[in-house]
Amino acid sequence: MRTELVIQTSGSDAELALLQDGRLVELVAEKGDDRFSVGDIYLGRVKKVAPGLNAAFVDVGHAKDAFLHYHDLGPQLASWQQFTKKVLLGKQPATISDFQLQAEIEKEGAMDEAVKVGQDILVQIIKEPISTKGPRITSEISLAGRFMVLVPFSDRVSVSQKIRERKEKERLRRLADSIRPKGFGLIVRTVAENKTEVELTADLEGLMAKWKSLHRQLRQAKSGQRVVQEMDRASAFLRDVFNESFTKIHVDNEDWANEVKQYLQEIAPDKADMVKLYSGTAPIFQHFNVDRQVKTSFGRTVTLQKGAYLIIEHTEALHVIDVNSGNRGAVGESQEEGALAVNLMAAEEVARQLRLRDMGGIIVVDFIDLHSNEHRRALYEKVREVMSQDRAKHKILPPSKFGLVEITRQRVRPEKAIETQEENPDMLVDAPIVLVEKLEQEFASLAQRKKKDGKKWALHVHPFLHAYLTKGLFWSSILHQWQRKYKGKMDVVPRDSFKMLQYKFQ
Repeated sequence: MRTELVIQTSGSDAELALLQDGRLVELVAEKGDDRFSVGDIYLGRVKKVAPGLNAAFVDVGHAKDAFLHYHDLGPQLASWQQFTKKVLLGKQPATISDFQLQAEIEKEGAMDEAVKVGQDILVQIIKEPISTKGPRITSEISLAGRFMVLVPFSDRVSVSQKIRERKEKERLRRLADSIRPKGFGLIVRTVAENKTEVELTADLEGLMAKWKSLHRQLRQAKSGQRVVQEMDRASAFLRDVFNESFTKIHVDNEDWANEVKQYLQEIAPDKADMVKLYSGTAPIFQHFNVDRQVKTSFGRTVTLQKGAYLIIEHTEALHVIDVNSGNRGAVGESQEEGALAVNLMAAEEVARQLRLRDMGGIIVVDFIDLHSNEHRRALYEKVREVMSQDRAKHKILPPSKFGLVEITRQRVRPEKAIETQEENPDMLVDAPIVLVEKLEQEFASLAQRKKKDGKKWALHVHPFLHAYLTKGLFWSSILHQWQRKYKGKMDVVPRDSFKMLQYKFQ
């Protein structure tokens, strides 16, 4: 499998598209002013305790107070409170090897006994603000690296359950235990499989530097202030998904390309050369066919091969996906075999859609009915197999007797929803559309400017408008008539991401 990452930038913002064999599987937006991202650490202040919910609402600077449940406090809450208090008073160094641990809190205790209104508390974002809800937070702080996660005030070493081989798990556990700093626990991530001691040690050194930065920032922090910012989403995304299958990383901005290359030099120095600066005339998402795939992937209907398709509906409580065979039919194939073939194909697309749209919560997939237990089992195994590549925590139930497969998927960010249906131009304006006449006037003006300053111009338009301006016999196309009339040349570029009446001279 060939994996590529395409990064399209706009100022301090960027969009990241993950392609596997040219097919879009994940789309992530990175905003330069993005706050309250998963992993960010804040010094919050308890605003309200809700005994009925066994939770507290904490001010972290968001318009809505963050939600902290008792089960998210972590057993070492008292130690964290003591540490935070001492650091704010300037009495606690960054080293915690000699720190006197406090007694662990009860697993099923009461929130009003654990925290008090007005108290400052160090918290970490575990779920970004969604809709009308504020962030969800935890006071069980951890620092994530490429291969390991650093857990302060712990002495435990654990290894990812996704690493199946027993010998490798034992090797990683012994290795992590041998390099573990006193006062810290370690969680070994899946990508650490078969990594050397040198690589793990280097990752740990980066985590300890991050810990020292947390201590330094906390000393001068005010209530509601961010203490540690999770690395930008581009680097965090690379940290989580980068593997041996990566072949290229394409970036359309030199500064971003240098940042990505610098991060790769830290985590995989031999792969830094795969970062390529894109300098084409068409937008990078257009060049790599990302815009077109977005248009075809985010609608209510998603087409599959040979006429099959999915219908995706969203409600407040859950997401429903209906699998339809359409007009698909294969010679010599029974109805049961055909249903199984469509279901197996649909399972792959469902897994892709969940990642692409970042759908969370409860998802119900209505597969085509299968009567054979063997076929139902094959479908269930296929769903588990294709969902194993999903980094979000999820659970999958076997098909019910009605053919429904229920999936729960962790939701930590707002679902990505892109409107793909074209608006009717007649409904957008009251008067007849005069866009072409307007474009001709601007074309004439820019043709004159080009004669003076020599700059080249291009007109970016919706593909339908591009066809209207350029198709037909070359000497009779509208574009050629303009070029003849105003004695100037200009490229017209089709943009899949543009709406019908959208245009841009560049």
